[in-house]
Amino acid sequence: RMLSLLESIGYGDWILHALLWLPLVGMALVLMGPAARAKHLAFGWSLILLVMSLGLWWAFESGVGTFQFESSTPWIASWGVSYAVAMDGISLFMVILTTFTTAIAILGSFNYIAKREMAFYALMLLLEVGVIGVFASTDLFLFYVFFELTLVPMSFIVGVWGGERRIYAAVKVFL
Repeated sequence: RMLSLLESIGYGDWILHALLWLPLVGMALVLMGPAARAKHLAFGWSLILLVMSLGLWWAFESGVGTFQFESSTPWIASWGVSYAVAMDGISLFMVILTTFTTAIAILGSFNYIAKREMAFYALMLLLEVGVIGVFASTDLFLFYVFFELTLVPMSFIVGVWGGERRIYAAVKVFL
């Protein structure tokens, strides 16, 4: 029943793009909304992404040995670079795990993060974009872009909201 529902909405055609780019929409909403609601908005948005990613479990055909939910668009044609995303058996689990741990990390930070809340929750959603991009990209250049993208929010998260030696740790993360 779940598979027929997912097929009826064309789930496989748009899900990877949605999981990649909807956290940016959530990030913008967090930054434009009231500061008092930033944590709730980020958590709600991360839950939506988690629920959306769970459909991958039903839509993924485990007996197939090729990439699934594949999509490719030329990006920098002169270099042979494409915006190419797809899912295999390992990335299936990693994307679901990413959406789960993002929601848990945001929820777990509710009592800990007391300053610059909007920035923290926006960076958490930006980090989710980068990590999902790392696991979904099938083009090496695109993988590199997403991997490097993860360094920016991680460095700020560690450097601003980290522990006693946070600046030292942030420099190590960035390097």
